[in-house]
Amino acid sequence: MPSAEILLFPQRAPAEPAPEDRLRHALAALDAALEEQRAAVAAFQSNLGELGGAVAGLENSLRKYACQLTTAHGDALAAQEGARKLEATAEGWMAKLER
Repeated sequence: MPSAEILLFPQRAPAEPAPEDRLRHALAALDAALEEQRAAVAAFQSNLGELGGAVAGLENSLRKYACQLTTAHGDALAAQEGARKLEATAEGWMAKLER
């Protein structure tokens, strides 16, 4: 059986893309990047809106808490005044009993 040698065709160097093709590819990549950026900005704006709502809720809670603290402070002062009056009354009774 005769032997045969297989010869490869010479390889051509890949052709440089035409400037129009490179520009078309660059513009497509730019469009894709801009679309990703639009989506990211929209998500960021949505998250800012949610954060604004959370901050507003926190502000309302803190205002209510401040009102409750003010009320508790007033109640504590009233209780202190009542305790001092009772103490003065008790001291007066004790002084009368000691005479």
